[in-house]
Amino acid sequence: MLKIFGNLLDFNEKELKKLRPMVEKINSLEPGMKKLKDKDFPAKTASFKERVAKGETLDNLLPEAFALAREAIFRTVGERAFDVQLMAAATLHQGQIAEQKTGEGKTLSAAITAYLNGLSGKGVHIVTVNDYLARRDTGWYGKALNFAGLSLGCII
Repeated sequence: MLKIFGNLLDFNEKELKKLRPMVEKINSLEPGMKKLKDKDFPAKTASFKERVAKGETLDNLLPEAFALAREAIFRTVGERAFDVQLMAAATLHQGQIAEQKTGEGKTLSAAITAYLNGLSGKGVHIVTVNDYLARRDTGWYGKALNFAGLSLGCII
């Protein structure tokens, strides 16, 4: 039984190790994002959308987009995504499951992932079974996505 847990922990550590260089890249972009004026965010988003339309992959754009989303959230909500939340966001973007406990920033991670995937113009859906949280989080992190130049709605 302990061997199973050991293998699982080894697998998780390997996955986290793969994500660390991406987080370092995002962190290296933070000073540049802090220098942006508020009015620059929608233009930066438009530039990202154009790059995607010209064939650049979301995976390639991920560090810049996550850095911009992190700064947009900080400016509108006052929260700065921690490295583990960026790792969770990248994991979600890859179509995998990221386990986070209550209070560890699931919604923040999902908002960052939604920003990146929203750049494709195909639409993104975040689903929750809780109507209250859907309304609250659309207002909360929706401010950041709007600030950055994306539009969103909430279906109850």
